[in-house]
Amino acid sequence: MTSSALVPSAPSADPMADRIAEVSRNTAETRISVRINLDGTGQAKLHTGIGFFDHMLDQIARHGLIDLDIDCEGDLHIDGHHTVEDVGITLGQAFARAVGDKKGIRRYGHAYVPLDEALSRVVVDFSGRPGLHMDVKFTAGSIGQLDTQLVFEFFQGFVNHAGVTLHIDNLKGVNAHHQCETIFKAFGRTLRAALERDPRSAGVIPVSYTHLTLPTSDLV
Repeated sequence: MTSSALVPSAPSADPMADRIAEVSRNTAETRISVRINLDGTGQAKLHTGIGFFDHMLDQIARHGLIDLDIDCEGDLHIDGHHTVEDVGITLGQAFARAVGDKKGIRRYGHAYVPLDEALSRVVVDFSGRPGLHMDVKFTAGSIGQLDTQLVFEFFQGFVNHAGVTLHIDNLKGVNAHHQCETIFKAFGRTLRAALERDPRSAGVIPVSYTHLTLPTSDLV
């Protein structure tokens, strides 16, 4: 059984007010609470029970300038799968709540981030159409206590519940730690770019994708 609770921010007439959301999610495997401020300074309080995963979440906060509080009690006596995936789900729910109607945001973001020999590219579209396209071949099966296969599960959970299209490519890399860190740093910077408020589009919802059909009278 799964239960989720969305805690709304206090309504504000100020379009420049901080975008804050809180979500709690309880299942048979995990108990998670998340609080985010998309307009923060990169402060983080993280406790998932997986040290390297906390380190990666911290990169999202720091490079995205997002205040991020995550507390998770998961069934780590089994493995980290439920913890990592469910944190992604809950974080995605919080983002969807905080972003709201998307008025005034830039919508698209991308970043390239290097770390020594590793280089990763991340591109996001707050499209409302969930889709994860990830091409990463980790050179190790685990980094600390984090199974590298679970990186995909984290992003899949986030994408499905934040409603974003996300492309992740590790372009170069030999050290698995470096590969993973460049991905999460680039993800944070990509979120920062996409969620930045554009003063020229204040109050405007970014144009959604539509299939365009040319008028038949214009066709030769």
